[in-house]
Amino acid sequence: MTPPPSLPQLRLGADGPLIGAQGLGCMGMSEFYGATDEAQARATLELALERGVTLFDTADMYGLGANEKFLAPFLRAHRGKALIATKFGYARTVERPDDWSLDNRPAFIRTAVENSLRRLDVEAIDLYYMHRRDPAVPLEDSVGAMARLVEEGKVRWLGLCAVSAGELEAAHAIPPIAALQSEWSVFTRGIEAEVAPVAARLGVTLVPYSPLGRGMLTGRDFGAALAAGDARQHFPRFSADNLAANARLVAEIEQQADAMGATPAQLALAWLHAKAAALGVKAVPIPGTRRPARLEENLAALALHPPREALDALDTLADAVQGIAI
Repeated sequence: MTPPPSLPQLRLGADGPLIGAQGLGCMGMSEFYGATDEAQARATLELALERGVTLFDTADMYGLGANEKFLAPFLRAHRGKALIATKFGYARTVERPDDWSLDNRPAFIRTAVENSLRRLDVEAIDLYYMHRRDPAVPLEDSVGAMARLVEEGKVRWLGLCAVSAGELEAAHAIPPIAALQSEWSVFTRGIEAEVAPVAARLGVTLVPYSPLGRGMLTGRDFGAALAAGDARQHFPRFSADNLAANARLVAEIEQQADAMGATPAQLALAWLHAKAAALGVKAVPIPGTRRPARLEENLAALALHPPREALDALDTLADAVQGIAI
């Protein structure tokens, strides 16, 4: 399959810009999934924009700031077309790479946004997320501080990550929240019962991260040892105890995809788009890749319209997945 000539577009939040119906997760270009060929990664960014991708996702702690710096030249060259989303919330820095504690205090947010603006070399961040919520800090304080960044022109739209339905609703009443980034895939369905309906009612755009299960839903053979530096070595679903059972589930997806002349990744993404439509919620998945060929494969999912029976068959898989999502 080939990507559609132009990507469908969805509105970011209630009054944000129209954006391509799939974005690009850039995290793996700098950390977590092993070494990166920078030339290929840059080619992937350029191809994504050419194909209609407009939302590019990073965070201040990806590569300890290196991912934001890596994206800066691309953003300078395409500032009117490429929207950058980044995040704050983890205390992790070059000086403290193993500090995974959370900080949502207004003073921390102020420092974080200034650092991200400098690394990205932009005048304003298009979409600024709270990466994770620190429950010790009231939403009125943290989201209120984010709202002030919008007033000052440092940030254009606001987002949250991995919050509950109640937290989303409470935060949205402080300033409008444009986007919610949460894990959502064939294998991870937790947001569908409560969070997705609230997002739909509020007009919040869902941005599913890991829509391909951190690569598992691509059908790649993970039986061989993962490369040094690949964080999936520590993820329960990739452990020796769970991998074989999960691979059998992926094989079921592959069988369905083969019947449609598609790949497992394309079917998994098409399932996600169909599920969002059924729930009446806007969704812009951000599958990550560092290779142009994989980008083309993922975008082709938007041209795939699986029959109802294939979608229904995938609905049963999440309950059989072994290992928790991280």
